[in-house]
Amino acid sequence: MSRTDLVTKAEEAQAGAVATDSFTPPPAGAATPRRSWLPIVGPLAVLALIIALWYAITYLVLDPSRRFLMPPPHEVITQGLFGSNAPEMLEALGRTTSVALTGLAIAFVVGVAWAVLMSQAQWAETSLFPYAVILQCIPILALVPLIGFWFGFGFSARVLVCVLIALFPIVSNTLFGLKSVDRGHRELFALHKTRRITRLIKLEFPAALPAMFAGLRISAGLAVVGAIVGDFFFKQGAPGIGILIDNYRSRLQSDELFAAILLASALGVLVFAFFGWLSNRVVGKWHNVKR
Repeated sequence: MSRTDLVTKAEEAQAGAVATDSFTPPPAGAATPRRSWLPIVGPLAVLALIIALWYAITYLVLDPSRRFLMPPPHEVITQGLFGSNAPEMLEALGRTTSVALTGLAIAFVVGVAWAVLMSQAQWAETSLFPYAVILQCIPILALVPLIGFWFGFGFSARVLVCVLIALFPIVSNTLFGLKSVDRGHRELFALHKTRRITRLIKLEFPAALPAMFAGLRISAGLAVVGAIVGDFFFKQGAPGIGILIDNYRSRLQSDELFAAILLASALGVLVFAFFGWLSNRVVGKWHNVKR
């Protein structure tokens, strides 16, 4: 056997040994990963506990003459959600949804533009960010009467209330995402002398997407709150779900009142869940780490 053949066989043996060492068999008795039902069973168990507590308060704590303060769940569903006022509530919910989504869209555009401007220069952040904090700290109920005087009591005023409530989480989270870009990546772009707009589009925006969607999810729920708050104060025009809640309260229609509150809550949860799903679709594949 020639020297070349010996060298070849030695290399093949070494490669086989490396391949064998790189394979680590699973330990004996290791459990196969199974799908956990806790995300489904846990919330359902808590829901059952809440309903049981609700029934206990209605039938064991309240006197029969005062059960209108907390009607049992089955009456809320049969007489409220599926009662004679159900079409009215669904129409009002649709109007509130349109106000909330319009305000959220405007808040997203304004908030991202505001955060981009502050991220480009330290003097811009120092000058503008305090006003974002002030806007967040001012009680919105103190501004609502002024908004009504300046912009009327219709659709535009309700949308403006949503924008004011939903703006700060988008601004703060987007700014955090834009400034959290890896330093090495920034130096690499600076080394290639890329333009500021190129760095913003190809580096900073992709890095900021997880934080932007986190702020958008928070603002989505706040926009629904803003739409309902606007309904409470701006009672002119077509009624939203907030106006119906106030009307049912004044008329002591407890079944309809609880049903309207449940619909408003379901709207907030649905909007929050939608943007959570959208976040997973856009950034989940490369940002979320499977554990």
